[in-house]
Amino acid sequence: MYGHALKEVETVQRMAPGGRMNRTSRRKAALGMLIMMFAVGTLFGQVVSTGNKEQTLANSESSANSADETKPALQKRGWRYTVHPSDTLQLTFPLTPEFNQTVIVQPDGYISLLGVGNLLAMGQTLPELTELLKKTYGKTLRDPVIFVDVKDFEKPYFVVGGQVGHPGKFDWRGDVTVTQAVALAGGFLDTAKHSQVLLFRRVSDEWTQAKLVNVKQMFNEKNLREDPVLHPGDMLYVPKNALSKIKPFIPNYGIYANPFQF
Repeated sequence: MYGHALKEVETVQRMAPGGRMNRTSRRKAALGMLIMMFAVGTLFGQVVSTGNKEQTLANSESSANSADETKPALQKRGWRYTVHPSDTLQLTFPLTPEFNQTVIVQPDGYISLLGVGNLLAMGQTLPELTELLKKTYGKTLRDPVIFVDVKDFEKPYFVVGGQVGHPGKFDWRGDVTVTQAVALAGGFLDTAKHSQVLLFRRVSDEWTQAKLVNVKQMFNEKNLREDPVLHPGDMLYVPKNALSKIKPFIPNYGIYANPFQF
């Protein structure tokens, strides 16, 4: 590229009268060559940068796809109750009533069944448990018909903690949103950071989903369409705001905050 520029200068010199260029012409020619070289270099850099960006984007998409394969998919269907320890289940066999039984889920999640022994029930919905029972008793009975009813169970709940008036554990009674849960917990304290409320939701035994909810923005915009609905077992945590974190280290904070209070 630089050799080409020198050839251009020599060509201009030969075209000048007497094979020589005056000082002004040489300066103009050199300036023109520098501008051309700068433009070519800039274009080359943009091409290389674009290629690097495309390669980086491809690598990012590949990494994201690999991560998605290891993480469990979030369930989109409606919530269904799952069996928990200490639940009391009534098993009814309409065609073979001698197998009717009432079982209590043990602390380890198993139930003891007549004629077949122990079976893991914890974490399963009632339809899933019913199918498992049919498969298990199918080794003894022919096409067994089984109904499973929950007689006593752990009531669904959610937890609200952090900078609220009454943190604690609350019964889940249908659809409850984040703002409603905060209201049930006594509302935000003055020390609360409204814009970064944390919503924790267990997706599986190995994964817990965490989501930031900007309640302050929803209130300012008077729009609650983005107000998430809680699921049983969810936990809300309201962190402290920046002022409440540094207030203990400010000498005579009360005087600075309200100079007219004596």
